[in-house]
Amino acid sequence: MEKIKFGIIGHGWRADFYLRIARELPERFEAARMLVRREETAAAQRAAWGVDVYRDLDAFLAGADLDFVVVSVPWEVCPVYIRELAARGVPVLAETPPAPDLAGLTALYEAVGGEAKVQVAEQLLFQPMHAARITLARSGKLGDVSQAQVSVAHGYHGISLIRQFLGVRFEEAAITGQRFVSPIVEGPGRQGPPRQEVIKDSSQDIVFLRFGDKLGVLDFTGDQYFSWIRRERLLVRGQRGEIIGDEAAWLQDFRTPVVLKLRRIDNGFDGNVLGFNYGGILLGAEWLYVNPFVPGRLTDDEVAVATSLAKMGDYVRGGPSFYSLAEASQDHYLNLLAQWAIAEGTTVTSEKQAWHPEAR
Repeated sequence: MEKIKFGIIGHGWRADFYLRIARELPERFEAARMLVRREETAAAQRAAWGVDVYRDLDAFLAGADLDFVVVSVPWEVCPVYIRELAARGVPVLAETPPAPDLAGLTALYEAVGGEAKVQVAEQLLFQPMHAARITLARSGKLGDVSQAQVSVAHGYHGISLIRQFLGVRFEEAAITGQRFVSPIVEGPGRQGPPRQEVIKDSSQDIVFLRFGDKLGVLDFTGDQYFSWIRRERLLVRGQRGEIIGDEAAWLQDFRTPVVLKLRRIDNGFDGNVLGFNYGGILLGAEWLYVNPFVPGRLTDDEVAVATSLAKMGDYVRGGPSFYSLAEASQDHYLNLLAQWAIAEGTTVTSEKQAWHPEAR
């Protein structure tokens, strides 16, 4: 398997995922160089990761021989770098979303969408349990899937999962929503556990997206990402069965139900000496998901990001698109409409945008 060599534009919490993955799986990935704006940041990144760091795009790209560049910068800057790299013929794996608003998404797609090698690092569909659920939803066991209720991630992340479960691409959506605010004891965050008890407001968005005869429900509060007391919830329904969390039920025939758990298989516990990682996810005797990065010690989100890196490596060598600029633009567009529907208390209907197949 050929090693994937990539560069990173940007730094911070999300960029560190790519650096950790390359450090953990050096035989698969190499984070060859970085581009940052400030010299003190460059010095810190060199010391922390042992990576060549540049402050100028020309120097960053000169003689680099990179397979692609990861763009991990703020929303408003992301399209600037995507367009510049595309103009130079450099493949791009961009963090989400690729632009902050509809005008930015449209301008970016009209500039690079038809020709450039651009994919977007939406990782939720590649997290192991979600990937296993998507496989099950598409297997036919549940019949035609008509409903997905997703309470695992905010905005465009959650909408991307809804589209995956429902098999929806760019179909018209009628969107309504509301926001509910309630008190919660503040929990952990990116900086670690809380230092004292603090009561704060928790904001919950509940959004309904109707794609004809299919329904998506996005229900999320930002506390869920780190909270000890707000867990994710997920329901996928078809006419022959459903998935609720880690349990699936379907009809083998009209009077014979099958009920099984999606069982995560971990290594490194008790007498298991295969290393501290996990093998995959089983449904009965069927592997719904097999971890492709054993023996790497990666979190589920790191496995998902590593999957994006691996798929990007295949893509630039002639493989298939896996989460295109068009898909990323559609998910963020629907998210923007959802926020509008909440703010205005009305139903909003999506329209064909520049990235719609019929508009190309």
